[in-house]
Amino acid sequence: MGKPSAAADADRLQRHLGAFDAVVIGLGSMVGAGIFAALAPAASAAGSGLLLGLALAAVVAYCNATSSARLAARYPQSGGTYVYGRERLGDFWGYLAGWGFVVGKTASCAAMALTVGSYVWPTQAHAVAVAAVVALTAVNYVGVQKAAWLTRAIVAVVLAVLAAVVTACLTGSTADTGRWAIGADAGFHGVLQAAGLLFFAFAGYARIATLGEEVRDPERTIPRAISVALGITLVVYAAVALAVLAVLGPDRLAHSAAPLADAVRTAGAPGLAPAVRVGAAVAALGSLLALILGVSRTTLAMARDHHLPHVLAAVHPRFRVPHRAELTVGAAVALLAATTDVRGAIGFSSFGVLVYYAVANASAWTLTPAEGRPPRIVPVLGTAGCLVLAFALPGGSLLWGAAVLVLGAAAYAVRLRAART
Repeated sequence: MGKPSAAADADRLQRHLGAFDAVVIGLGSMVGAGIFAALAPAASAAGSGLLLGLALAAVVAYCNATSSARLAARYPQSGGTYVYGRERLGDFWGYLAGWGFVVGKTASCAAMALTVGSYVWPTQAHAVAVAAVVALTAVNYVGVQKAAWLTRAIVAVVLAVLAAVVTACLTGSTADTGRWAIGADAGFHGVLQAAGLLFFAFAGYARIATLGEEVRDPERTIPRAISVALGITLVVYAAVALAVLAVLGPDRLAHSAAPLADAVRTAGAPGLAPAVRVGAAVAALGSLLALILGVSRTTLAMARDHHLPHVLAAVHPRFRVPHRAELTVGAAVALLAATTDVRGAIGFSSFGVLVYYAVANASAWTLTPAEGRPPRIVPVLGTAGCLVLAFALPGGSLLWGAAVLVLGAAAYAVRLRAART
Protein backbone atom coordinates (compact mmCIF):
# COMPACT_ATOMS: atom_id res chain seq x y z
CA MET A 1 0.00 0.00 0.00
CA GLY A 2 1.38 3.42 -0.97
CA LYS A 3 2.05 6.35 1.28
CA PRO A 4 -0.74 8.83 1.94
CA SER A 5 -0.76 11.82 -0.37
CA ALA A 6 0.53 15.16 0.87
CA ALA A 7 -2.98 16.63 0.69
CA ALA A 8 -4.45 13.80 2.75
CA ASP A 9 -1.65 14.08 5.29
CA ALA A 10 -2.26 17.83 5.59
CA ASP A 11 -5.84 17.12 6.66
CA ARG A 12 -4.73 14.77 9.45
CA LEU A 13 -3.99 15.63 13.05
CA GLN A 14 -0.66 14.73 14.65
CA ARG A 15 -0.19 12.08 17.35
CA HIS A 16 1.31 14.14 20.18
CA LEU A 17 -0.38 12.60 23.22
CA GLY A 18 0.96 9.73 25.31
CA ALA A 19 -0.90 7.56 27.83
CA PHE A 20 -0.40 9.95 30.75
CA ASP A 21 -1.76 12.94 28.85
CA ALA A 22 -4.74 10.90 27.63
CA VAL A 23 -5.57 9.90 31.21
CA VAL A 24 -5.23 13.51 32.39
CA ILE A 25 -7.53 14.80 29.64
CA GLY A 26 -10.13 12.21 30.68
CA LEU A 27 -9.77 13.22 34.33
CA GLY A 28 -10.00 16.87 33.40
CA SER A 29 -13.38 16.15 31.84
CA MET A 30 -14.74 13.92 34.61
CA VAL A 31 -13.17 15.17 37.84
CA GLY A 32 -14.46 18.60 37.05
CA ALA A 33 -17.38 20.82 37.85
CA GLY A 34 -19.83 17.92 37.68
CA ILE A 35 -19.06 16.90 41.25
CA PHE A 36 -19.57 20.51 42.37
CA ALA A 37 -22.77 21.06 40.37
CA ALA A 38 -24.61 17.73 40.00
CA LEU A 39 -24.82 16.44 43.60
CA ALA A 40 -27.54 18.88 44.72
CA PRO A 41 -30.05 18.29 41.87
CA ALA A 42 -29.38 14.54 42.14
CA ALA A 43 -30.12 14.61 45.90
CA SER A 44 -33.27 16.61 45.19
CA ALA A 45 -34.44 13.84 42.86
CA ALA A 46 -33.38 10.76 44.86
CA GLY A 47 -33.36 11.95 48.49
CA SER A 48 -31.63 9.35 50.63
CA GLY A 49 -31.24 7.20 47.51
CA LEU A 50 -28.48 9.48 46.20
CA LEU A 51 -25.80 6.83 46.64
CA LEU A 52 -27.94 4.31 44.74
CA GLY A 53 -28.19 6.84 41.91
CA LEU A 54 -24.44 7.32 41.97
CA ALA A 55 -23.86 3.54 41.87
CA LEU A 56 -26.28 3.13 38.95
CA ALA A 57 -24.62 5.97 37.03
CA ALA A 58 -21.24 4.31 37.68
CA VAL A 59 -22.43 0.94 36.30
CA VAL A 60 -23.77 2.56 33.12
CA ALA A 61 -20.57 4.61 32.82
CA TYR A 62 -18.45 1.44 33.17
CA CYS A 63 -20.38 -0.31 30.37
CA ASN A 64 -20.11 2.75 28.16
CA ALA A 65 -16.41 3.15 28.85
CA THR A 66 -15.70 -0.53 28.12
CA SER A 67 -17.60 -0.44 24.83
CA SER A 68 -16.00 2.87 23.85
CA ALA A 69 -12.50 1.60 24.68
CA ARG A 70 -12.87 -1.52 22.50
CA LEU A 71 -14.26 0.55 19.62
CA ALA A 72 -11.62 3.26 19.98
CA ALA A 73 -8.87 0.66 19.69
CA ARG A 74 -10.50 -0.59 16.49
CA TYR A 75 -11.13 2.89 15.02
CA PRO A 76 -8.49 5.32 16.34
CA GLN A 77 -9.88 8.37 14.56
CA SER A 78 -11.29 11.74 15.57
CA GLY A 79 -15.04 11.59 16.13
CA GLY A 80 -15.58 8.85 18.72
CA THR A 81 -19.02 7.23 18.52
CA TYR A 82 -19.85 9.20 15.38
CA VAL A 83 -17.22 7.05 13.64
CA TYR A 84 -18.17 3.82 15.45
CA GLY A 85 -21.88 4.14 14.67
CA ARG A 86 -21.15 4.97 11.05
CA GLU A 87 -18.81 2.00 10.59
CA ARG A 88 -20.77 -0.60 12.56
CA LEU A 89 -24.46 0.39 12.29
CA GLY A 90 -24.72 2.63 9.26
CA ASP A 91 -24.38 6.24 8.29
CA PHE A 92 -27.58 7.46 9.99
CA TRP A 93 -26.75 6.05 13.42
CA GLY A 94 -23.27 7.53 13.31
CA TYR A 95 -24.77 10.86 12.32
CA LEU A 96 -27.37 10.69 15.12
CA ALA A 97 -24.67 9.95 17.70
CA GLY A 98 -22.50 12.78 16.43
CA TRP A 99 -25.43 15.20 16.37
CA GLY A 100 -26.44 14.28 19.92
CA PHE A 101 -22.87 14.67 21.11
CA VAL A 102 -22.19 18.01 19.45
CA VAL A 103 -25.46 19.57 20.61
CA GLY A 104 -25.44 18.01 24.09
CA LYS A 105 -21.81 18.77 24.81
CA THR A 106 -22.13 22.30 23.52
CA ALA A 107 -24.74 22.71 26.27
CA SER A 108 -22.27 21.12 28.72
CA CYS A 109 -19.65 23.67 27.71
CA ALA A 110 -22.10 26.47 28.49
CA ALA A 111 -22.89 24.90 31.89
CA MET A 112 -19.20 24.67 32.76
CA ALA A 113 -18.54 28.23 31.66
CA LEU A 114 -21.44 29.49 33.78
CA THR A 115 -20.13 27.51 36.76
CA VAL A 116 -16.84 29.40 36.41
CA GLY A 117 -18.74 32.68 36.36
CA SER A 118 -20.91 31.76 39.35
CA TYR A 119 -17.89 31.03 41.55
CA VAL A 120 -15.54 33.76 40.31
CA TRP A 121 -17.95 36.73 40.10
CA PRO A 122 -21.59 35.75 40.77
CA THR A 123 -23.07 39.11 39.80
CA GLN A 124 -21.30 39.01 36.43
CA ALA A 125 -21.50 35.26 35.83
CA HIS A 126 -22.46 35.47 32.16
CA ALA A 127 -19.69 37.94 31.28
CA VAL A 128 -17.08 35.82 33.06
CA ALA A 129 -18.42 32.70 31.34
CA VAL A 130 -18.02 34.24 27.89
CA ALA A 131 -14.50 35.42 28.74
CA ALA A 132 -13.57 31.90 29.91
CA VAL A 133 -14.83 30.40 26.64
CA VAL A 134 -12.81 32.87 24.57
CA ALA A 135 -9.63 32.23 26.58
CA LEU A 136 -9.83 28.42 26.47
CA THR A 137 -10.75 28.38 22.78
CA ALA A 138 -7.53 30.32 22.21
CA VAL A 139 -5.56 27.74 24.23
CA ASN A 140 -7.01 24.87 22.18
CA TYR A 141 -6.34 26.77 18.95
CA VAL A 142 -2.57 26.85 19.46
CA GLY A 143 -2.26 23.09 19.90
CA VAL A 144 -3.42 20.06 21.81
CA GLN A 145 -0.09 19.71 23.67
CA LYS A 146 -0.55 23.10 25.33
CA ALA A 147 -4.12 22.13 26.26
CA ALA A 148 -2.81 18.90 27.83
CA TRP A 149 -0.24 20.78 29.94
CA LEU A 150 -2.90 23.17 31.23
CA THR A 151 -5.21 20.24 31.98
CA ARG A 152 -2.45 18.61 34.09
CA ALA A 153 -2.24 21.68 36.32
CA ILE A 154 -6.03 21.93 36.63
CA VAL A 155 -6.46 18.26 37.55
CA ALA A 156 -3.77 18.53 40.23
CA VAL A 157 -5.49 21.54 41.85
CA VAL A 158 -8.95 19.95 41.76
CA LEU A 159 -7.82 16.62 43.23
CA ALA A 160 -6.04 18.46 46.05
CA VAL A 161 -9.18 20.49 46.86
CA LEU A 162 -11.43 17.43 46.79
CA ALA A 163 -9.03 15.51 49.05
CA ALA A 164 -9.16 18.41 51.52
CA VAL A 165 -12.98 18.43 51.42
CA VAL A 166 -13.21 14.68 52.10
CA THR A 167 -10.70 14.89 54.95
CA ALA A 168 -12.39 17.90 56.60
CA CYS A 169 -15.85 16.34 56.37
CA LEU A 170 -15.03 12.83 57.56
CA THR A 171 -12.79 13.97 60.43
CA GLY A 172 -15.13 16.73 61.65
CA SER A 173 -17.37 16.33 64.69
CA THR A 174 -20.57 16.78 62.66
CA ALA A 175 -20.02 13.73 60.43
CA ASP A 176 -22.68 11.05 60.92
CA THR A 177 -22.51 7.88 58.85
CA GLY A 178 -26.14 7.25 59.73
CA ARG A 179 -26.97 9.81 57.05
CA TRP A 180 -25.85 7.28 54.46
CA ALA A 181 -28.91 5.12 55.25
CA ILE A 182 -31.47 4.70 52.48
CA GLY A 183 -34.97 5.69 53.61
CA ALA A 184 -38.53 5.47 52.32
CA ASP A 185 -38.10 8.70 50.33
CA ALA A 186 -35.78 6.92 47.87
CA GLY A 187 -38.27 6.22 45.10
CA PHE A 188 -37.42 4.17 42.01
CA HIS A 189 -38.01 6.97 39.52
CA GLY A 190 -36.11 9.46 41.69
CA VAL A 191 -33.07 7.17 41.80
CA LEU A 192 -33.16 6.77 38.02
CA GLN A 193 -33.45 10.52 37.56
CA ALA A 194 -30.53 11.12 39.93
CA ALA A 195 -28.44 8.59 38.00
CA GLY A 196 -29.22 10.40 34.76
CA LEU A 197 -28.18 13.74 36.24
CA LEU A 198 -25.02 12.30 37.81
CA PHE A 199 -24.11 10.72 34.49
CA PHE A 200 -23.40 14.28 33.34
CA ALA A 201 -20.35 14.20 35.63
CA PHE A 202 -19.06 10.82 34.39
CA ALA A 203 -19.22 11.27 30.64
CA GLY A 204 -15.79 12.82 30.14
CA TYR A 205 -14.00 9.64 29.08
CA ALA A 206 -15.41 10.31 25.62
CA ARG A 207 -12.79 13.04 25.29
CA ILE A 208 -10.09 10.36 25.14
CA ALA A 209 -11.86 8.49 22.33
CA THR A 210 -12.60 11.64 20.32
CA LEU A 211 -8.87 12.44 20.38
CA GLY A 212 -8.08 9.09 18.77
CA GLU A 213 -6.22 10.75 15.89
CA GLU A 214 -3.87 12.63 18.26
CA VAL A 215 -2.85 9.77 20.61
CA ARG A 216 0.31 7.75 20.11
CA ASP A 217 -0.17 3.96 19.82
CA PRO A 218 -3.98 4.39 20.06
CA GLU A 219 -4.82 0.67 20.01
CA ARG A 220 -3.12 0.26 23.40
CA THR A 221 -3.21 3.77 24.84
CA ILE A 222 -6.92 4.61 24.47
CA PRO A 223 -8.43 1.54 26.22
CA ARG A 224 -5.94 1.82 29.09
CA ALA A 225 -6.42 5.57 29.46
CA ILE A 226 -10.22 5.24 29.53
CA SER A 227 -10.11 2.50 32.17
CA VAL A 228 -7.63 4.32 34.41
CA ALA A 229 -9.40 7.69 34.15
CA LEU A 230 -12.82 6.20 34.90
CA GLY A 231 -11.47 4.14 37.82
CA ILE A 232 -9.89 7.17 39.48
CA THR A 233 -13.06 9.20 38.93
CA LEU A 234 -15.29 6.54 40.50
CA VAL A 235 -13.15 6.48 43.65
CA VAL A 236 -13.06 10.29 43.90
CA TYR A 237 -16.81 10.74 43.35
CA ALA A 238 -17.74 8.02 45.84
CA ALA A 239 -15.48 9.54 48.50
CA VAL A 240 -16.85 13.06 47.97
CA ALA A 241 -20.50 11.94 47.95
CA LEU A 242 -20.04 9.93 51.15
CA ALA A 243 -18.23 12.79 52.88
CA VAL A 244 -20.79 15.46 51.95
CA LEU A 245 -23.75 13.23 52.83
CA ALA A 246 -22.23 12.43 56.22
CA VAL A 247 -22.16 16.14 57.06
CA LEU A 248 -25.21 17.62 55.33
CA GLY A 249 -27.58 14.70 54.91
CA PRO A 250 -29.76 14.35 51.79
CA ASP A 251 -32.25 17.15 52.63
CA ARG A 252 -29.70 19.90 53.22
CA LEU A 253 -27.65 18.68 50.27
CA ALA A 254 -30.69 18.90 47.97
CA HIS A 255 -31.26 22.57 48.86
CA SER A 256 -27.63 23.69 48.79
CA ALA A 257 -26.42 26.00 46.03
CA ALA A 258 -22.76 25.19 46.86
CA PRO A 259 -22.83 21.82 48.67
CA LEU A 260 -19.08 21.26 49.03
CA ALA A 261 -18.53 24.73 50.46
CA ASP A 262 -21.51 24.30 52.81
CA ALA A 263 -20.18 20.90 53.89
CA VAL A 264 -16.75 22.17 54.93
CA ARG A 265 -18.31 25.09 56.83
CA THR A 266 -20.67 22.72 58.66
CA ALA A 267 -17.77 20.37 59.39
CA GLY A 268 -15.96 23.16 61.26
CA ALA A 269 -13.50 24.20 58.56
CA PRO A 270 -14.89 27.53 57.28
CA GLY A 271 -11.41 28.63 56.22
CA LEU A 272 -11.49 25.92 53.56
CA ALA A 273 -14.62 27.32 51.87
CA PRO A 274 -12.72 29.91 49.73
CA ALA A 275 -10.40 27.15 48.50
CA VAL A 276 -13.46 25.10 47.55
CA ARG A 277 -14.77 28.03 45.52
CA VAL A 278 -11.42 28.32 43.75
CA GLY A 279 -11.37 24.57 43.19
CA ALA A 280 -14.86 24.64 41.68
CA ALA A 281 -13.89 27.43 39.29
CA VAL A 282 -10.67 25.64 38.30
CA ALA A 283 -12.56 22.34 37.87
CA ALA A 284 -15.09 24.02 35.61
CA LEU A 285 -12.25 25.49 33.55
CA GLY A 286 -10.71 22.04 33.19
CA SER A 287 -13.99 20.51 32.06
CA LEU A 288 -14.61 23.38 29.66
CA LEU A 289 -11.13 23.03 28.14
CA ALA A 290 -11.57 19.30 27.52
CA LEU A 291 -15.17 19.68 26.32
CA ILE A 292 -14.31 22.26 23.68
CA LEU A 293 -11.49 19.94 22.59
CA GLY A 294 -13.85 16.96 22.21
CA VAL A 295 -16.74 18.77 20.53
CA SER A 296 -14.43 20.36 17.96
CA ARG A 297 -13.00 16.92 17.03
CA THR A 298 -16.44 15.41 16.52
CA THR A 299 -17.37 18.47 14.46
CA LEU A 300 -14.22 17.86 12.38
CA ALA A 301 -15.21 14.24 11.73
CA MET A 302 -18.78 15.14 10.74
CA ALA A 303 -17.55 17.95 8.50
CA ARG A 304 -15.20 15.55 6.71
CA ASP A 305 -18.28 13.49 5.77
CA HIS A 306 -20.27 16.62 4.83
CA HIS A 307 -22.83 16.14 7.63
CA LEU A 308 -21.71 19.58 8.77
CA PRO A 309 -20.28 22.31 6.48
CA HIS A 310 -17.11 20.89 4.92
CA VAL A 311 -15.24 24.14 5.58
CA LEU A 312 -15.08 23.03 9.25
CA ALA A 313 -12.86 20.07 8.28
CA ALA A 314 -9.79 22.29 7.75
CA VAL A 315 -6.67 21.58 9.83
CA HIS A 316 -4.36 24.48 10.67
CA PRO A 317 -1.06 24.09 8.76
CA ARG A 318 1.07 25.18 11.72
CA PHE A 319 -0.79 24.14 14.89
CA ARG A 320 -2.28 20.94 13.39
CA VAL A 321 -5.68 21.48 15.00
CA PRO A 322 -9.19 21.76 13.44
CA HIS A 323 -9.09 25.52 13.86
CA ARG A 324 -12.31 26.42 12.07
CA ALA A 325 -14.25 23.80 14.00
CA GLU A 326 -12.78 25.08 17.27
CA LEU A 327 -13.66 28.70 16.49
CA THR A 328 -17.20 27.72 15.50
CA VAL A 329 -17.72 25.64 18.64
CA GLY A 330 -16.26 28.44 20.77
CA ALA A 331 -18.64 30.98 19.25
CA ALA A 332 -21.68 28.73 19.81
CA VAL A 333 -20.70 28.06 23.43
CA ALA A 334 -20.11 31.76 24.09
CA LEU A 335 -23.59 32.54 22.79
CA LEU A 336 -25.19 29.89 25.00
CA ALA A 337 -23.15 30.98 28.03
CA ALA A 338 -24.49 34.49 27.61
CA THR A 339 -28.14 33.38 27.52
CA THR A 340 -28.73 30.09 29.44
CA ASP A 341 -28.61 28.72 33.03
CA VAL A 342 -26.60 25.87 34.55
CA ARG A 343 -29.22 23.38 35.75
CA GLY A 344 -31.23 23.32 32.54
CA ALA A 345 -28.04 22.77 30.54
CA ILE A 346 -27.08 19.74 32.69
CA GLY A 347 -30.30 17.83 31.98
CA PHE A 348 -30.32 18.72 28.29
CA SER A 349 -26.69 17.68 27.95
CA SER A 350 -27.29 14.37 29.73
CA PHE A 351 -30.04 13.42 27.28
CA GLY A 352 -27.90 14.01 24.20
CA VAL A 353 -24.89 12.21 25.63
CA LEU A 354 -26.91 9.20 26.83
CA VAL A 355 -28.22 8.75 23.28
CA TYR A 356 -24.63 9.03 22.04
CA TYR A 357 -23.50 6.21 24.34
CA ALA A 358 -26.51 4.05 23.50
CA VAL A 359 -25.21 4.08 19.91
CA ALA A 360 -21.69 3.26 21.19
CA ASN A 361 -22.94 0.19 23.07
CA ALA A 362 -25.03 -0.96 20.10
CA SER A 363 -21.92 -0.59 17.93
CA ALA A 364 -19.82 -2.62 20.39
CA TRP A 365 -22.40 -5.44 20.19
CA THR A 366 -21.51 -5.92 16.51
CA LEU A 367 -17.78 -6.48 17.16
CA THR A 368 -16.48 -10.01 16.67
CA PRO A 369 -14.24 -11.75 19.24
CA ALA A 370 -11.29 -11.21 16.90
CA GLU A 371 -12.06 -7.46 16.92
CA GLY A 372 -11.97 -7.29 20.73
CA ARG A 373 -15.68 -7.55 21.48
CA PRO A 374 -16.45 -7.03 25.18
CA PRO A 375 -18.55 -9.61 27.08
CA ARG A 376 -22.08 -9.53 25.64
CA ILE A 377 -23.62 -8.34 28.91
CA VAL A 378 -21.63 -5.09 28.76
CA PRO A 379 -23.19 -3.54 25.61
CA VAL A 380 -26.63 -4.91 26.58
CA LEU A 381 -26.55 -3.28 30.01
CA GLY A 382 -24.97 -0.16 28.55
CA THR A 383 -27.61 0.33 25.85
CA ALA A 384 -30.53 -0.41 28.18
CA GLY A 385 -29.08 1.75 30.94
CA CYS A 386 -28.54 4.74 28.64
CA LEU A 387 -32.08 4.62 27.27
CA VAL A 388 -33.71 4.17 30.70
CA LEU A 389 -31.73 7.03 32.24
CA ALA A 390 -32.39 9.30 29.26
CA PHE A 391 -36.17 8.87 29.55
CA ALA A 392 -36.07 9.23 33.35
CA LEU A 393 -34.62 12.77 33.13
CA PRO A 394 -36.77 15.79 34.08
CA GLY A 395 -39.59 16.46 31.62
CA GLY A 396 -38.15 19.68 30.21
CA SER A 397 -34.78 18.09 29.48
CA LEU A 398 -36.49 15.09 27.88
CA LEU A 399 -38.74 17.20 25.63
CA TRP A 400 -36.00 19.57 24.48
CA GLY A 401 -33.54 16.73 23.95
CA ALA A 402 -36.03 14.70 21.91
CA ALA A 403 -36.97 17.78 19.86
CA VAL A 404 -33.33 18.48 19.00
CA LEU A 405 -32.75 14.84 17.98
CA VAL A 406 -35.84 14.93 15.74
CA LEU A 407 -34.58 18.19 14.21
CA GLY A 408 -31.22 16.57 13.52
CA ALA A 409 -32.86 13.50 11.96
CA ALA A 410 -34.99 15.76 9.75
CA ALA A 411 -31.90 17.64 8.60
CA TYR A 412 -30.24 14.31 7.74
CA ALA A 413 -33.28 13.24 5.69
CA VAL A 414 -33.35 16.55 3.80
CA ARG A 415 -29.64 16.30 3.01
CA LEU A 416 -29.97 12.68 1.88
CA ARG A 417 -32.88 13.51 -0.40
CA ALA A 418 -31.00 16.47 -1.86
CA ALA A 419 -27.97 14.27 -2.53
CA ARG A 420 -30.10 11.70 -4.37
CA THR A 421 -31.78 14.31 -6.57
